[in-house]
Amino acid sequence: MNAAYTPLLDVENLHVHYGKSHVLHGVDLRVGGKEVVSLVGRNGSGRSTTMKAIMGLVAPTSGRIRLRERELAGARPYTICRAGIAYVPEAREVFANLTVDENLRMGEQAAVEGAHRWTIEQMFDYFPRLKERRNTRAGSLSGGEQQMLTMCRSLLGNPLVILIDEPTEGLAPKIVAQVGECIQDMHRKGVSVLLVEQKLTIALKVSTRVCVMGHGRIVFEGRPEELESNEALVSQWLAV
Repeated sequence: MNAAYTPLLDVENLHVHYGKSHVLHGVDLRVGGKEVVSLVGRNGSGRSTTMKAIMGLVAPTSGRIRLRERELAGARPYTICRAGIAYVPEAREVFANLTVDENLRMGEQAAVEGAHRWTIEQMFDYFPRLKERRNTRAGSLSGGEQQMLTMCRSLLGNPLVILIDEPTEGLAPKIVAQVGECIQDMHRKGVSVLLVEQKLTIALKVSTRVCVMGHGRIVFEGRPEELESNEALVSQWLAV
């Protein structure tokens, strides 16, 4: 990586245990301003745990997590959110008894300095289906619609960095394409993205940089085309 590279989000030597199980083994991970970094690897490699640790949902055993040089390791999730990091969990986790519109408004918060300011109307431009169903309870939405809603609710927090965990899992191809376009537009508008994505073709398409995880650590970091051309690496760490 370029010596002049200055990360916006900087994770250093991160260790996480679940009871006696050592899950993350010194993860080093950096996301720069206006960058999309995909975190790829087999199931169980530690990708989702890394996201949860950054977001304060899992307590790191040791290591540093900094946003704009502000130390966030061990901070509460709401503190991390207000500092400028948003999270889209794999489980979606909408407020089932609230409408689409109410869910979106639950995500709104003041933007930190330098963050792009998003509006509900922009969310409806991304996903017109949400506008059609804005008065529908979120628990009645399809899985794809809930994924759209969760992404939009997180964006309305006006983050500097958004963590997105498996956004295309189980979605129809048309919605997968919409989600990919949304991620690319976040990038164009200056939001940094850390993406966990099982579908390698999507990860390579939307990313400026790719990190491969294996056995709880980063085993490769580089440009998408570097990973795509490295058949031995793909076979060792990604092939099923």
